[in-house]
Amino acid sequence: MKKKFKLYILLLLLIAFTLTGCEKKEELVTESAYMLGTHIEISIWTDNVVNGKASIQKSFKRIEEIEKRMSVNIKESDISLLNKSAGKNSVKVNPDTAHVLNKAIKYARISEGAFDPTVGKLVKLWGIGTEEQKIPDSMEIQNALKYVDYKMLKPTAENEFILDMKGMQVDLGGIAKGYAGDEVYSILKDSGIKRAIINLGGNVLTLGKKADGSEWRVGIQNPLKPTGTHMGIVQVSDKSVVTSGNYERYFISDGRKYHHIFDTKTGYPVDNGIISTTIIAKGSIDADALSTAVFVKGTNDGLKLIESLDNVECIIITDDYKIYLSSGMEGKLTIVDNQFKLAD
Repeated sequence: MKKKFKLYILLLLLIAFTLTGCEKKEELVTESAYMLGTHIEISIWTDNVVNGKASIQKSFKRIEEIEKRMSVNIKESDISLLNKSAGKNSVKVNPDTAHVLNKAIKYARISEGAFDPTVGKLVKLWGIGTEEQKIPDSMEIQNALKYVDYKMLKPTAENEFILDMKGMQVDLGGIAKGYAGDEVYSILKDSGIKRAIINLGGNVLTLGKKADGSEWRVGIQNPLKPTGTHMGIVQVSDKSVVTSGNYERYFISDGRKYHHIFDTKTGYPVDNGIISTTIIAKGSIDADALSTAVFVKGTNDGLKLIESLDNVECIIITDDYKIYLSSGMEGKLTIVDNQFKLAD
């Protein structure tokens, strides 16, 4: 009996040892690329490096598909074809593009045009971030504003849209990257990845939690210092953190900064004291559009918009070093640069 008991214990120990020995240690796999006009980096933790790398490559391929369909810089993209047909006829687009266009119209509506996907004419006129960047004269700006009106971008059938006025131009630069981020999140999750950080140049998505069960620490860019310098930290899991700022694309003329986020009422870069807006939400496509909308609407109206939405929070930074938080963010931002202070 004692021999059997000892043998039983020995078998249990051998099984435990075998199981422990079979456990695979997770490794960090990071791949990067330049797509959607920005630097993209995907980091995953996986116990199968080969499959992990394959899931990242699948993600890059998906981003490439989205870019080919939605970029205004690709002649045969859905958006380029829609712009060419403005004032003439409706255009059938890929379901991907239709989804993003419908989301863009939704956020244009609820932000009362602060976010507007028909801003393309204005974006092209200023050319900020390109070799053609300039300060247009007031007549040019007023003329471009005639073509900015999201109400003239309409769905006419399933996956079909029309621009009512000839010369109008849709630009999905303020929302397509968010959609791409959501698609990458889904690909990684469906591939069995439990932990990942997706960084699409200002659009950060977190998948799962860290190995120790704690949430990810995501840095909020200091809008007054070089890229990678943080003013604060938020802790999140399975959330998107998207920041828009006047430091992303800009030029300086006669001591004045002209950045790429436009006031759709004046036609000029927004000048309301805000230098950075960060949105935290489940969907990156939502956070992407809202980061622009809040920036344009201003501190008070921007906070009102966020408070009207469920499961969305924001951080607003102004040029006097003040930080404004939506109600759900109180106590959840760790400030690491003491020149910034929470607003009273």
